[in-house]
Amino acid sequence: MSESDAAKGAQAPIYPVILSGGAGTRLWPLSRPETPKQFLTLLGTSTMMQETVARTTGRAGFASPLVVSGERHVALVAQQIREAGSEPAAIFLEPEGRNTAGAIALAAYWLAERDGEALMLIMPSDHAIADIESFHGAIAAACPAARAGRLVTFGIRPTHAETGYGYIEVGDALADVPGVHRVAAFVEKPPLETARALIETGRHCWNGGIFLFSARAYVGELERLAPKVADACRSAMRAARDDGDYIRPDAVAFGACPSISIDYAIMEKTDTAVVVPVDMGWSDVGSWEALWMLKDRNGQDSICEGVAIDMDGRGNLVIVDGGPPVGTMGMRDCVIVSTAKGVLVMPRDRSADIRALAEAMLKRTDGN
Repeated sequence: MSESDAAKGAQAPIYPVILSGGAGTRLWPLSRPETPKQFLTLLGTSTMMQETVARTTGRAGFASPLVVSGERHVALVAQQIREAGSEPAAIFLEPEGRNTAGAIALAAYWLAERDGEALMLIMPSDHAIADIESFHGAIAAACPAARAGRLVTFGIRPTHAETGYGYIEVGDALADVPGVHRVAAFVEKPPLETARALIETGRHCWNGGIFLFSARAYVGELERLAPKVADACRSAMRAARDDGDYIRPDAVAFGACPSISIDYAIMEKTDTAVVVPVDMGWSDVGSWEALWMLKDRNGQDSICEGVAIDMDGRGNLVIVDGGPPVGTMGMRDCVIVSTAKGVLVMPRDRSADIRALAEAMLKRTDGN
């Protein structure tokens, strides 16, 4: 990048790019395909989508958000962004879900035509971050590397050995950019003993799926490393329909896009990946066990919400939301969820297995 390009990039805003996909199975029956977890109030008083939007709204240097979603959730997306006090710069409606590499590419091609040096802050819409100031400190540390053409990922300082996340091995620090390190390796979701060993090294972070890079840098690496994704998304955006409220990429062109994550398509192959380790109270709230760990508990080390009584129990998560009242007696370390669409009862330590049950139940009930 030339000095003039760098000067231009230094003035370019950061566009939050909010990814709002997912089928809503891991928190079934509270979260469902028609209302996945980003549209639910799971922690605090706002939905997870609203909390994601609020992380950058009103902050200097940030543009209005770009949102990538599907037609099924379009009304919820628009409503919740506005309820969070923001107006989206654009909402892209994927004709079908093709994973994160393609979803990000839609926003990247749109932005590259307008300001290729503008930075894209990629954020899933359904993650929790407790320490927002630490998050913004990490973004500030990452900006010089991103403006210089690096693809930055944020590594979450681990609090325990977790088998549900991938890991990033943190390499040497960049000499000229404080707080930024080379990526030594990406590690697939490990078994428990391997996760414990990774934690003990002190060199590994969780892969939280949050990124910062310029539109131009992402498009360049996409075209070099994942040309089928690039070709499909570029064609889809060239033939996209913009009705003033939503941008609809061409369905036929986008249908040719391989379904692949940004990690597999780009981050594990590129030589421009760097990582900023950060401790910011992050969780993907990806299971009932994770939700139990995040919520305040009563004197029995349990959580009861709604019309529920947990008598002589301990370590339970009991939620009634539109379903019949729940009474438990002598239960230990269980999840009990009662909604109008379904009832779940299981040991808390089986949270990781919920997807298979949810998918079977959705088939049995035709998704209703």
